[in-house]
Amino acid sequence: MSRAIARSPARRRWTTLFALVALLGVLPSAHSAAAGDDDKDKKGKGPSLSLKASPSMSFSPARVTVTAELRGGSETDEEIYCPSLEWDWGDGTISEAKEDCEPFEAGKSTIKRRWINTHTYTTAGNYRMVLRLKRGSKSILGGNTNVQVKPGVRDMTEDPQP
Repeated sequence: MSRAIARSPARRRWTTLFALVALLGVLPSAHSAAAGDDDKDKKGKGPSLSLKASPSMSFSPARVTVTAELRGGSETDEEIYCPSLEWDWGDGTISEAKEDCEPFEAGKSTIKRRWINTHTYTTAGNYRMVLRLKRGSKSILGGNTNVQVKPGVRDMTEDPQP
């Protein structure tokens, strides 16, 4: 008779129900841990700033265009919304920029992810160009790229004639 009960549709439903309850009891904590791990990964990696100089090697005077791209980060991250920019060109020149933005609204505000700026290097040298995204005086994110400027015609000196 126990075999008949074990194979009855009612018994199978109860077995399935108990299995689902047991499974649901485990899933929320496993899901929370996985979500926490994802949050840690996002926080650990976070957004990054990638810079590309064009041309990255030139002759003086060199007009260089730098493109900066914000990668990663959440569209709801208020900290990276509408930052001020500090372009340190590596030759003693610093350029600053600040946009006039509306107050941040999650789900409505758009995070800008691309900036372009140009600079002219007048003398030869190897320069490390740095862009910092700032909130007030605090740097929240930075990126850099190298620019090599070789001596141009103006930098060449003629040999004095004897």
